[in-house]
Amino acid sequence: METNNAVARFLLTFFLGWLGSFIINHSSLKPSGYKSRTMAYFFLSIVTFGIYPLVASICNFSFDPRKESNIGYFKY
Repeated sequence: METNNAVARFLLTFFLGWLGSFIINHSSLKPSGYKSRTMAYFFLSIVTFGIYPLVASICNFSFDPRKESNIGYFKY
């Protein structure tokens, strides 16, 4: 199931950027204990001309709750 969630998170952030991040935060796709960096997606998308969301989307495949930090997510 987690693999399916990783694919869904990738697709949402890859195609919808910060809007996809917002959807993740308000659905069952959000990793337990984590929140997506929606505002970072928004501002860094503008500053990097769309490169940050691409990198963060790809990192959704490597999300690991045991890591201290994951690109695009923070513990709350």
